Amino acid sequence: MASDGDLLDLLKRYLRQETIDPLRSIGRQLLFGVLGSLLLGVGAVLLAVGALRVLQDWDSLQGTWSFAPYLLVASGLVAACILALRGISRRTVGS
Repeated sequence: MASDGDLLDLLKRYLRQETIDPLRSIGRQLLFGVLGSLLLGVGAVLLAVGALRVLQDWDSLQGTWSFAPYLLVASGLVAACILALRGISRRTVGS
């Protein structure tokens, strides 16, 4: 018959195996997900600013059309967000 100490040790190992170890792996995945999304966000902002600067230097978009570069870049960012959200929803439904 198992003693109380063995039973307590078995219970501690079981709780660690079923709670702490999975939380550590989830934490690691969460860290990489947050870091990746931050890097993608910074990259998107830098690309948008670069595109805005290129469009502002275009002679056809001067004067009364000076709002057009902002509108084009904003619509491009909105389109990228829509595509990302569609990809996320498609991936979660298919899983």
